[in-house]
Amino acid sequence: MELYLIRHGIAEEKQPGLKDEQRNLTKEGRQKTEKVAHRLEKLGLQFDLILTSPLVRARQTAEILIAAGVSSQLEESTHLAPDGQISSWLLNWLEPRNYSPNTQLALVGHEPCLSSWAEILLWGEVKASLVLKKAGMIGIKLPEIGSAVGRSQMFWMTPPKYLL
Repeated sequence: MELYLIRHGIAEEKQPGLKDEQRNLTKEGRQKTEKVAHRLEKLGLQFDLILTSPLVRARQTAEILIAAGVSSQLEESTHLAPDGQISSWLLNWLEPRNYSPNTQLALVGHEPCLSSWAEILLWGEVKASLVLKKAGMIGIKLPEIGSAVGRSQMFWMTPPKYLL
């Protein structure tokens, strides 16, 4: 299975009176994310499912990916929110779904969570050495679901500037 960890696009700055979960993509963030999404579509990526954080900026990023045609399936998960605990949840969530080894799954979320989850899958621990830029993507090949932690393989890490 291929797992693509995608960080949301550039969002509004934090400001008084605006809850973090309500921050929208900026005009620039939307434009860059649209360019990245169209480039992914031209590269032939097709996600079987996009799973997104419920925060507005992540949801908007996921919707841009859907509009670009890289998937038609979208689900939301609170586990992808900045305080989510996806490390153990993801593997428990994937196992009963019995996806084929050719499945391509995209997770749209936030930093530093996405990089930390990638490191857990790759090395079995967080090393704080990966950084995912806004609208960037990390691709990880998972072995059998039950043995993915510390045994997965990264095959893609792209900042958005290389996809524009």
